[in-house]
Amino acid sequence: MRRFDAAGESLRIALAALRANPARGVLTTLGIIIGIVAVATTMTAANGLASSFRDNVSVLGADVLYVSRMPWIFNGPFFQLRNRPRLTLKESDKLERALHSAVAVNPTAETQRPIQYQSETNENIRIVGTTDKQMLVSSAVPELGRFFTESDVQTRRRVCVIGATIHEQLFEGRDPLNKELRIGRDVFRVIGVMEKQGSAGFFGGPDFDSQVFIPITTFSKIFGDRFRDFNLAVKAPPGADLADFEYELIGEMRKIRRLEPGEDDDFAINKMDSLLDAFNNVMGVLLLIGMSVTGISLFVGGVGVMNIMFVSVTERTREIGIRKAIGAKRRAILQQFLFEAAAICLVGGAIGVALSFGVAEVIDRLLMPAKLSLPIVGLALAVAVLVGLIAGLIPAWRASRLNPIEALRYE
Repeated sequence: MRRFDAAGESLRIALAALRANPARGVLTTLGIIIGIVAVATTMTAANGLASSFRDNVSVLGADVLYVSRMPWIFNGPFFQLRNRPRLTLKESDKLERALHSAVAVNPTAETQRPIQYQSETNENIRIVGTTDKQMLVSSAVPELGRFFTESDVQTRRRVCVIGATIHEQLFEGRDPLNKELRIGRDVFRVIGVMEKQGSAGFFGGPDFDSQVFIPITTFSKIFGDRFRDFNLAVKAPPGADLADFEYELIGEMRKIRRLEPGEDDDFAINKMDSLLDAFNNVMGVLLLIGMSVTGISLFVGGVGVMNIMFVSVTERTREIGIRKAIGAKRRAILQQFLFEAAAICLVGGAIGVALSFGVAEVIDRLLMPAKLSLPIVGLALAVAVLVGLIAGLIPAWRASRLNPIEALRYE
């Protein structure tokens, strides 16, 4: 109990010293405020970006493998991959017949075309040719209307399903169903609107809300498929080990492409995990840079606190001598100045956290979902206190070691 009483007394003296010199305390805390704002904002932005990215790429499906000519993420020279043969619709049909365990094999192709509704036009919109199996390999579903059926695909109907952004921009919230939409030179009937999905733009990926789906047979007829890159989305059976299923898929693709045992694969197997791994690597680098800048800010703030604590010790040398003369122990003097340094930084940390709420709100409204969570607030305040304790350690140690007789003579 005596230790707690002594700590409480030291804290009261430290706070009284702060109240006696408010201007000095505020100026000293500027570096800490900047550092804490940087800490809280960096972590909030990182959490928001990670959450947004995971939500957006979840539409790809964790149990879906994507066969394509090029890997989504690659480190080697491009010339090693550019001569790979393109995937074709015939290979998609062969894979569907051979890979009996797959829930679905869905071919897709894409191009960019202007789209128009009445007098409104959007340029360079991503047009995706796909099949009715899109609903099996993707978690996204139509918010209005329906997706196209197997009959729509087989009969090459000119129907389309539009993204949420296109619905907002071209139709301005009006009902788009059964309206005629011009894609390039051809007219399509809108039969559905996809739910809002977001973007995988962090790696230059598509904006899922600014695309138009049409039957792949219609796509091939209008835009051609001879020099077109097709991609195959292959959904694994429920409960299957994805690594085993990937091995089976690679084996079937090698048979279809008649590759010899010693030959390298001339296709790529992509999955959501590869994007997440790449994202985590990039985020790790960004966080390291952000925290390095933050560390510099806190270091500068800590040096400012240390300097002001040295000044405080010098100004109160006679006070320290009086306290020692009436029985104050070194530990009490040490605690007093440590608590004073920690209190200065805690005030700066609290101001920094308050400012961080405003910064997080701006990020949330203008850039991406970002909320300042309680764990981040707690961590920011803990960092502020730790900086104060470290910065105040040497001045507090010097104060506790002063000779009481010499301190009393100090003028």
